[in-house]
Amino acid sequence: MRQGADRVDAATPAGRDRAVDALRAFAILGVVLGHWLVTALVAEGNGGGLRTASPLHHMPWLAPISWVFQTLAVFFLVGGHVATRGYASARARGATYGQWLASRLSRLFKPVMAVLILWTVASASLLLSGTDTGTVHTVLKLALSPLWFLLVFAALTAATPLLRRLNPLWPLAVVLHVDLLRFGFGGPAWLGWINLAAGWLVPFTLGAAWTRGELERRRAGWILLTGGAVTTAGLVAWAGYPASMVGVPGAGISNLNPPTLAAVTFGMAQCGLALLLRGPLRRSMRRPPAWAAVALLNLSAMTIFLWHQTALMATTAVALPAGHLPGLHTVPDSLGWVAARLVWLPLFALALAVCWTAFRAYEQGPRRPSGRRSRVVLSHRASRGTEAKAHHHA
Repeated sequence: MRQGADRVDAATPAGRDRAVDALRAFAILGVVLGHWLVTALVAEGNGGGLRTASPLHHMPWLAPISWVFQTLAVFFLVGGHVATRGYASARARGATYGQWLASRLSRLFKPVMAVLILWTVASASLLLSGTDTGTVHTVLKLALSPLWFLLVFAALTAATPLLRRLNPLWPLAVVLHVDLLRFGFGGPAWLGWINLAAGWLVPFTLGAAWTRGELERRRAGWILLTGGAVTTAGLVAWAGYPASMVGVPGAGISNLNPPTLAAVTFGMAQCGLALLLRGPLRRSMRRPPAWAAVALLNLSAMTIFLWHQTALMATTAVALPAGHLPGLHTVPDSLGWVAARLVWLPLFALALAVCWTAFRAYEQGPRRPSGRRSRVVLSHRASRGTEAKAHHHA
């Protein structure tokens, strides 16, 4: 393993910003762990089906958990930075917009086909076996919920040429006015869905500003962190926004579905923290084992993201014949449930590893023949060649 890590480290281009990959890896892991900690599938009686529940509904004082694991803003920050930088590099090589976009979107959506096919078959099988429609709807909604994120991310990626110079204050102003109309003047609830694009445009365009070199000074990170945190605290304390930064079943208002001003300002604080951590992460990623782990996780980012909810549900379903097990099938209304859920996390990870083994080829391509170099090494050598070509054309 040490030799493999050394090869990955040696194959990585000297100019690669490893902090970008580290931030993406942490963002994905945050989403996965967050879902595993706050999503419960409660078994209702004997054969009564499953329903979703959340410990944040029964124990709202646990809301700070969502502050740690709701990391989508960091993913959009990195996505905006990578998309704008990659588009500029592609144009310097003479590639067309269509070629660049096709390459970007194929990496996003190839793994999606496997998820859609499996859950189409699974849903049909469940209905034919007599499973009630409520349970099928519950598991299907959880399994496919990651797709909304990919659709928004793909739309923003496609608009990259138009967004490269957009000031993040413009989409922030849209979010502010939408919330003012919804909550201040009693506007229709559907207005909130405007924020599905505008809300995630804020961190995406912050990523574009990063590419332009406007966020290199530490002062920019501190302004985002402190300004976003103070504003979010004020909105929660005095404007009636929920403290939880994820959706809570049964709650009247969700900060995430669609995004609210509080979710966006909280995301700005996260982006500020991410920018401040770039230096420490770059130093940490100089260690070959740490960098190899991050590089491997990045190669499987979409597979992990798309299948982590399936891993949770598979574990829940397999264990159901054993009875209503604490932390897995019971109502999440006590710290005992939280402690039991922590015990289940390794089994969720094992189930996810099985999904990764079965479906990683949709993201990484077929398994390499014996004797060939690691795909991690090859991918970074390809990156090195791409950067060299970009430098030559520049």
